[in-house]
Amino acid sequence: MKTNNYKPQPIETSAIRLPEELNPLVEQMAKNVHEVWAAGRIADGWTYGEKRDDEKKTHPCLVPYEELPEYEKEYDRNTAISTLKFILAQGFSIIK
Repeated sequence: MKTNNYKPQPIETSAIRLPEELNPLVEQMAKNVHEVWAAGRIADGWTYGEKRDDEKKTHPCLVPYEELPEYEKEYDRNTAISTLKFILAQGFSIIK
């Protein structure tokens, strides 16, 4: 029997500030995060549906990134920002 003693310990990144020139990259990454998620769902047999239904495998977010509600885009942006901050916190540079 497993116990639930798991305590997430993400790398502290609150002091990391992303340079403004990374803003376009954040949006590109957010779109890609959505594309990867959607591709995985579709590969698992999910299709678009007005409401999420785990039994029928339908989800309202199986649409192009541009058609997502803003709060869903924000979720993907936060994933992108967190990833970029992690990279910088680990001492790497992001150079185009």
